[in-house]
Amino acid sequence: MSDQTLLLCVDDERNVLRSLERVFLDDDYDILTASSGEEGLELLSSAGQVQVVISDYRMPGMNGVEFLKEVFSRHPDTIRIVLSGYADTAAVVAAINEGKIYKFIPKPWNDEELRLTVANALETFAIHRRNVQLTEELTLRNKELGMVNANLERLVNERTSELTLQNRVLLHARIVLDQLPIGVLGLTTDGVVVQMNREAAFLLDLLPDEILGERMSDTLPPEICTLAEAISETFPCGFQPLVVNGANLRIKGVAMAESGLAGTILTIMRGAQP
Repeated sequence: MSDQTLLLCVDDERNVLRSLERVFLDDDYDILTASSGEEGLELLSSAGQVQVVISDYRMPGMNGVEFLKEVFSRHPDTIRIVLSGYADTAAVVAAINEGKIYKFIPKPWNDEELRLTVANALETFAIHRRNVQLTEELTLRNKELGMVNANLERLVNERTSELTLQNRVLLHARIVLDQLPIGVLGLTTDGVVVQMNREAAFLLDLLPDEILGERMSDTLPPEICTLAEAISETFPCGFQPLVVNGANLRIKGVAMAESGLAGTILTIMRGAQP
């Protein structure tokens, strides 16, 4: 709301307009005056935001209620007050709803009551404007929140699709590993068992569920641990003959240093080295 407070007083009698100007002489209002409803509508269109209009009821041509109805149609935020002589009270009261009138004040008016009515009208105007502003802000925030939720839902769907695909790939890789005629054993750099296919479990006489996630020193045969500890990027080993639990095996080891995949892969086959 602008810091400027504009009041428009409309009456066909010049002395009434001067009296209204005197009523608000000590208030920080800018007073506009018009001698007819038509002139008042022109001022409303050119003066900027007028917060309160005070209009006489009996005027030649367009009467006060007709004028205020038009004010409501063109400037619905403006607070509308009608003045009238006692003889017009019943007619004005009947027309209040028609003109969406905030208050009816009889002539002659009490200056302090009129000032209080205008002060309350200005407060009502400010509250309405603030409510409109808050509603607009809330609508904007809800729109922004809706966009955030839509983006979040899209990201969740994309991530879910990625995870679903990754799980399918991992499951497929696990199935492929289990079908290989050669044992595969995966270890982290600190010696934790993270992979063991079916052939490796059979050759080493172990159960994968019991050793996956465990340290190799606690679960694997010592011969395997010794070989795995000796392998590095600069010292891979070809197939080495090894006797494990009385079985002749050939074991090859290679170190992996790719990001997120650092560790050691051992491949295990039956039979002695030719």
